[in-house]
Amino acid sequence: MMYSEVLRDLESIENLRTKDVDRYNKRLIKEKADVSDLREHILENQLLHRTYFQVSMGVLPTNEQRFRFIEENFELLQDWWHVDQLIQFLKKPVDFDYAFEKAKEYIMSEYAFARRWGYVLLLAGLQKDISHTKAILSLMKDDEEYYVQMAEAWLIADLGVYNIGEVKEFLSNTKLKYNITGKAVQKLCDSFRISKEDKESLKKLRPKLKEN
Repeated sequence: MMYSEVLRDLESIENLRTKDVDRYNKRLIKEKADVSDLREHILENQLLHRTYFQVSMGVLPTNEQRFRFIEENFELLQDWWHVDQLIQFLKKPVDFDYAFEKAKEYIMSEYAFARRWGYVLLLAGLQKDISHTKAILSLMKDDEEYYVQMAEAWLIADLGVYNIGEVKEFLSNTKLKYNITGKAVQKLCDSFRISKEDKESLKKLRPKLKEN
């Protein structure tokens, strides 16, 4: 599908919103459209960014191919915090061992949004299995990039929904900086899925976490 055709279609939508782009992308996925022509243009026109990634992911048949596609396009994820939305294109269930090894690789990337993806991809249902909690928490590390920090905090908080005991133990002993753990505690305390008692114990951890 030609770059000019996609751009024309999107620009023709009056009062274009994200949901309009998503609706358009779903149609292209259903048609199994080839949007590879967009690749060389997406950094110069953000309007095309979402379509290139969503449609390309949506038409690929296996998770292995989807991960490979993202890896081949890491440098194009610049300033695209919507990378978390790509988990919807992973076929469920996602194999934990495979995804975990990929995550370990991605969080070491030179690209900030590749590192964000390394944490976010584990939110594709893998955080719900309490047998995975400790392993996932072992991936947490300090990062200077805000969007990576937010991904870590989000993942820690979501792990806490399913295994609050393990997460509280982690937070009690971690050396992670407060710009990650503080946000995680805030997210946990804002969640309606965390008990009042657990929220109170989490709040008591804040002074210790601030020392890091």
